[in-house]
Amino acid sequence: MTDKLESKPPSSQYYLLSYPAPHVLLVTINREKHRNALNYDAHWDAEAIFRWFDKEPSLRVAVITGKGAKAFCAGQDLIEQRNRTSDEKPRQQGLAHPPGGFAGLSRRRGKKPVVAAVNGYALGGGFEICLNCDMVVASPTATFGLPEAQVGLYAAAGGLARITRIAGLQIASEVAMANRKLTAEEAQRYLLANKISKTPESVVDEAVELARKISNLSPDAIIVTRHGIREAWETPSVEGATIRTQQEYMEKLTEGENFGIGVHAFANKTKPKWVPSKL
Repeated sequence: MTDKLESKPPSSQYYLLSYPAPHVLLVTINREKHRNALNYDAHWDAEAIFRWFDKEPSLRVAVITGKGAKAFCAGQDLIEQRNRTSDEKPRQQGLAHPPGGFAGLSRRRGKKPVVAAVNGYALGGGFEICLNCDMVVASPTATFGLPEAQVGLYAAAGGLARITRIAGLQIASEVAMANRKLTAEEAQRYLLANKISKTPESVVDEAVELARKISNLSPDAIIVTRHGIREAWETPSVEGATIRTQQEYMEKLTEGENFGIGVHAFANKTKPKWVPSKL
């Protein structure tokens, strides 16, 4: 797959990049480097990776997972947070998350969808990543939680607002204020996960299969559809969200090459051969 990339991916010791299916990027958190938790350098590396992903024409969907079976991501590296101050290094290397939030994902708006393959503990910032991913596939052994209050912090990377919107006030309050951990079954019940994988070992493969289904559709249509969903989720007005997506993308979509490809393929009962999105 790498020979089909039009640009070089950012390098990082904290993430392993691979391409398990056409147009799909797999980002694996290399937990051996940081004890299941992410330090601040890792957040900025992830920000660069997902910005590159949005711009790389050959890629349409990303999957993020953790290395091994124990943890997806156990949150922030609190040892580093204790030992460093924001004055020690420049802002990018200090105690600050990038614009996309924890791991460049917890507050990311972005352009293309990201699927989380949760293979173990997703705690603190790790859970906040999941709360802002477009879809979540959970291992049967996955565990979700926001334990920040037990160490004197709070879930500051966007997770509180998102879990409240998805699961409601009472569940969000219990998870964030009573340190309740959610099983994979509970996460699915509260609409925090799309599905539970058949086995712990198959979680990445099943997430990649979901990503593959997305990648088979028009890349232009997926970008516009995702924008419409995000607008509806993040703004109070249904009609306002609809209008904003129409104003931003309708003309670009219908004048784009993929619209013509899709309509022609439908009329001729053939499989469309999409081109890289220019949106």
